[in-house]
Amino acid sequence: MSRDNLKKLIERREEGRSKQDQEILSEVRRDLLELLVDHPDDAEINYQTGIAHDNSGLGREAIPYYERALELGLSGPDLERCLMGLGSTYRYWGFYEQAVETLRRGAKEFPENRAIQVFLAMALYNSQSYKESIELLITNLMETTTDEKLHYFKRGILAYTEDLDERAE
Repeated sequence: MSRDNLKKLIERREEGRSKQDQEILSEVRRDLLELLVDHPDDAEINYQTGIAHDNSGLGREAIPYYERALELGLSGPDLERCLMGLGSTYRYWGFYEQAVETLRRGAKEFPENRAIQVFLAMALYNSQSYKESIELLITNLMETTTDEKLHYFKRGILAYTEDLDERAE
């Protein structure tokens, strides 16, 4: 199968994902796996194969494709989404250390991506790093909210976030 088919397969995968149509997703997975046979060292095809598995509820099977895409030097927006997808999939399957490591990399390389930061907060929670988890969640909340009452107390909330355990003596 030709690599020229990749764009069409991505569009078809997106259609299957949006419709939650497992038949479409299954066809796309099959076609991507066939494409991967001819292009095993293509980072984007590995990445798209991982997404297709993830979109199909086969997250555990997606992991090796995501990992391979990273090894092959995936970059740009695909790297951003791959780090988030792999990190959240690691977290879901209980691989908390790998999740935190992957999502920390994502947060460092793509600091504007709030979704990565929220997935990182969840992975930190699962890793029993409760303080860092809640700090990250509160900071993201306060930096994105339009709630007037939260804005009124923003300075105090953010100050307390720096030391959640602080209390009056």
